[in-house]
Amino acid sequence: MPLWTSVELAGHLPVLALTGDIDLSTVPKLHQALVQLADAHPGLTVALDLDGVESVEDAGLGIILGGAARTRELGGELVLVCSGVRLRERLSLTRLDRAVTVYPTIADAAAP
Repeated sequence: MPLWTSVELAGHLPVLALTGDIDLSTVPKLHQALVQLADAHPGLTVALDLDGVESVEDAGLGIILGGAARTRELGGELVLVCSGVRLRERLSLTRLDRAVTVYPTIADAAAP
């Protein structure tokens, strides 16, 4: 399944929403979208909405960590939005949720 990306605002929070699979064929698109998001919003918290994602391969987790590092280099913070139990368990098992804050909803991530 291809990866679709869109950027929207949830109040003051820029959100990169994803739909599809994050695998070896789609990580370049994810990387580009995360770099553009971080560069467009330096010093701000930005969110990556994973609720439309069906699966995430290990390479995708690495890209997400790289996006978090890029955002921090620019004085901001990357947070994840994920309500799916299966994906939240994967984020916990890989300990990605210790490196990047995970919220269950966009509203929670956007709350001041």
